[in-house]
Amino acid sequence: MNGNNFKIWSAEFLGTFWLTLGGCGSAVLAAAFPNVGIGLLGVSLAFGLTVVTGAYAFGPISGGHFNPAVSLGVVAAGRMPASKLPGYIVSQVLGACVAAWILYLIASGKPGAELGDFASNGYGEHSPGGYGMTAALICEVVMTAIFLIVILGATAKRATGSMAGLAIGLCLTLIHLVSIPVTNTSVNPARSTGVALFAEPWALGQLWLFWVAPLVGAVLGALIYRALLAEPEA
Repeated sequence: MNGNNFKIWSAEFLGTFWLTLGGCGSAVLAAAFPNVGIGLLGVSLAFGLTVVTGAYAFGPISGGHFNPAVSLGVVAAGRMPASKLPGYIVSQVLGACVAAWILYLIASGKPGAELGDFASNGYGEHSPGGYGMTAALICEVVMTAIFLIVILGATAKRATGSMAGLAIGLCLTLIHLVSIPVTNTSVNPARSTGVALFAEPWALGQLWLFWVAPLVGAVLGALIYRALLAEPEA
């Protein structure tokens, strides 16, 4: 095994682990806590902060994707060879699943705990706002596309590199503020997969949308960036 690849996979595992534990943990453990629940704003900030902190901690090693859709978008934008994609995706999904397992152990440790949707993503009756499948699909595609455009712009050579993590984290915060009512916000198939394994059975039944829509959105965002905004090749 290539030692450099192992470091990259480890960084992506840990980064996605932290995103899932911090973001979904805030929703499961803190969002509805009596009297001091952090609500939609708090959960949105938590997801953004996991990306900000993870980007600066692990980004120099792996690029700080923490998301299969981001990795696919980076490949579609021509910034990473496709041969690296499987390692990234496997590491990310494993990181999210381990984080969800630990979160489950914590959340179920309270007598009488009712985990419910366990921060899973859903549409129809499982959408926080009751939005249907088409609305959920459009929302996830568009939000992921914008996320990729921001990521590619913030990490371009002409950008202020030291601010990339902050810009990307704030973008993810805004995405959650807009789309939590629609789908509980995915834009990340790994995050969706991890918690769905420990949620009620419907979560796995609807998981397909939270792979398809973010992956389509990521490629769309990458293509838009390459066509309209990319730096000219030397």
